[in-house]
Amino acid sequence: MTSVSGVAGNVPVTPQAEAMGKPSWLRRAADFVRRHEESGWRTVAWVAVLLPLAALVFAVSVLAVKAWPAVRVNGWYFLYGRTWTYGNGYGAVVHTDGVAHPQGAQFGAWAIIWGTLVSSLIAIVIAVPLSIGAAFALTERMPTWISRPLGFTIEILAGIPSVVIGLWGILTFGPWLAKHVFPAIADHMPDVPVLRYFGNPTGTGEGLLSAGIVLALMIVPIIASTTRDLFTQVPPLPKEGASALGMTDWEVANRVTLPWVRSGIVGATVLGLGRALGETIAIAMIGGASLQIPHTVYLPFTTVAATILTQLDGALTDGTGFAIATLAELALVLAVISVAVNLVARLIVNRTGRVHAPVGGH
Repeated sequence: MTSVSGVAGNVPVTPQAEAMGKPSWLRRAADFVRRHEESGWRTVAWVAVLLPLAALVFAVSVLAVKAWPAVRVNGWYFLYGRTWTYGNGYGAVVHTDGVAHPQGAQFGAWAIIWGTLVSSLIAIVIAVPLSIGAAFALTERMPTWISRPLGFTIEILAGIPSVVIGLWGILTFGPWLAKHVFPAIADHMPDVPVLRYFGNPTGTGEGLLSAGIVLALMIVPIIASTTRDLFTQVPPLPKEGASALGMTDWEVANRVTLPWVRSGIVGATVLGLGRALGETIAIAMIGGASLQIPHTVYLPFTTVAATILTQLDGALTDGTGFAIATLAELALVLAVISVAVNLVARLIVNRTGRVHAPVGGH
């Protein structure tokens, strides 16, 4: 029997053990990732949260810097004035508060801001009931074999380019409304100061009401598809219990289904409103590009986004750069409106989210 010499516990190291004791760089990298996995995910989450905020702050800051010369010259008149003129581009350059601009240049954007708000309001008033009704019918009333293709069709409508919808509106839909619908409304409208805005003249199809209806058709798919997904998440037991208690279908929808998802409906409405506020090509085509407040709801108007598009070429001819600064100020106003709308919607969502039980909530 051969004895093993040496101190107990000192086993000679073989070449194989040497190789196993030194892990490869890939293994070391994997071990490093596992050790720092929690902190890595936390860092990625913080970046994902802060990046949109940083992008918003950056965009608004750039707009503010570019628009500052126009803000100094235009002042508060920019928000309530109705005169929009580039002045004499061939005359002498004048300076106001150290800012160079053409002589006679004056920019009042109230008609543009008014058109943006009113057209979006028309779109929301038309689109929200249609969207909620369509979503409710798809989820509660129609069989699956027909609701699925119809829901898919609604989602496809959301992907149609706005230039296609604008072309359809200016060539077909707008003239049809001006010929068959608007005269019927205007001729039967009583001569009341509040309703006089819906009287004659009815225009040719390029105007505020035509653009508002087209905007509504553009945002219906966004609101309807989101609301449909919300309705499918409502548990069936509360609805079945309400029906068992003797509630009608309308009462079940009004007191159970809608309160259960109303916060989500507000969010979907804000998504559609954001699309309406920022829509450019379609409004530039069907709105008429008028820089004045129309006398009736059927006449041409314009919005902030459409004005930036249609006025950009003319603004580039201003050698002082003041017209470009004014368009930047206009874009800054639109950004402020969008942020304000989202903040108001967040307040509404927070307030409606305080209801503990959707059944019978107030």
